[in-house]
Amino acid sequence: MHLLPRHTLTHFFYIHVRRQQVKNNMATVFHGDWEGIARTLVVGVLVYIILILFLRLSGKRTLSKMNSFDLIVNVSLGSILATIMLNQSVPLTEGVVALAVLIGLQFIVTWSSVRVPWVRRFVTGEPALVLKQGLFLPAALKRARVTEDEVRAAVRSAGLCDLSAVEAVVFETDGSLSVVTKSEGSGASSLADVQEHSKTDDRAA
Repeated sequence: MHLLPRHTLTHFFYIHVRRQQVKNNMATVFHGDWEGIARTLVVGVLVYIILILFLRLSGKRTLSKMNSFDLIVNVSLGSILATIMLNQSVPLTEGVVALAVLIGLQFIVTWSSVRVPWVRRFVTGEPALVLKQGLFLPAALKRARVTEDEVRAAVRSAGLCDLSAVEAVVFETDGSLSVVTKSEGSGASSLADVQEHSKTDDRAA
């Protein structure tokens, strides 16, 4: 009877074990274990209901996207929600506390921003004028790190072709560009809170 060498048997055994490991890993990738699936289902439903309650209590401002601070809050809420649902090492209570803390801080900051001007400036910054009366403002463009081509693209998106028809282009606190067309009206200006525009008006006065 011919016997296989010991190293050959060891090699065959190693291959068999590796194949079994690969098979088990593939099974885990596609469906995991039923306990984990059940936990994700139950925790997902509960944390979704809790998040809705928190958002109803804190108001619509919590999910608004008025500035970069709001974007950070929204992204953080999504990250916390995903962690609670998928990370089994994070208890539901700790995840709920994390959501409550973030929403509570956002409520405090926005409440303070409405009432205290320096808090609003510190958190959200100020809009910047990058084009006025059809003319680019190079210094403002450099500070905002915005190119002239990006401003022209914003003007085209507003349905305008001639820059002389544009009263101003404002780089908003949420990172967007607002295009203001020239108006014959004498009412209050929407550019009153834009620093460069205010300085220009003061010099003209």
